[in-house]
Amino acid sequence: MADRPYTLLSCATSLDGYLDGATEKRLQLSNDADLDRVDAVRAACDAILVGAATVRNDNPRLLVRTKARQDERVANGHGPSPIKVTVTARAELDPRANFFAAGDCEKLVYCASAAVAQARDRLGRVATVVDAGRPVDMQWVSEDLYTRGVRRLMVEGGGTVHTQFLTADLADELQLVVAPFFVGDSRAPRFVSDGRFPWNPDRRATLAEVRLIEDVVLLRYALSARFRMS
Repeated sequence: MADRPYTLLSCATSLDGYLDGATEKRLQLSNDADLDRVDAVRAACDAILVGAATVRNDNPRLLVRTKARQDERVANGHGPSPIKVTVTARAELDPRANFFAAGDCEKLVYCASAAVAQARDRLGRVATVVDAGRPVDMQWVSEDLYTRGVRRLMVEGGGTVHTQFLTADLADELQLVVAPFFVGDSRAPRFVSDGRFPWNPDRRATLAEVRLIEDVVLLRYALSARFRMS
């Protein structure tokens, strides 16, 4: 197997494992102190990856927010924010979305082969479109990112992408924040969907850290021998 980046998955869920509510209004699962922690994690990474559904539904900027952290990255020879990466099967993305419009950083779109031409026509002026196979092969995406200089990759969701990385055994670390309430609506998106996960009753993940951050709790799991505490 070719080299791939050190990969950490980051997400916040309700007590019953949901990433959001079932309405159009965005559900706030984290708090200001934890969002600052996430900003520090972003600043220490070379690239941030989200799925196309997250780009469409949440319209995230995916930038380092704190100027001091931006300045430190620039002083170390990097851009103020990491490379932004998304994966898509159908290329149904708006070039005016914050993913593309916000921040002076490289944007990569890994696209299923069947939609590459459409993606380049729609997004070629705002991002680099990469043919990632039929369907998108997340192992290949990881290895390609490594060839582009990405040594530390942060995956911020959503549930489909988290499921793909976990079932393919491509994650080295999980940073899971749990909010102190329930969603209680099965129409809401879950942290992961069905799949064959390497961690099961016969192979338990290693809990490396538990941290209380005001009213939420951070659980850090070591998912591979590459895990490193930082």
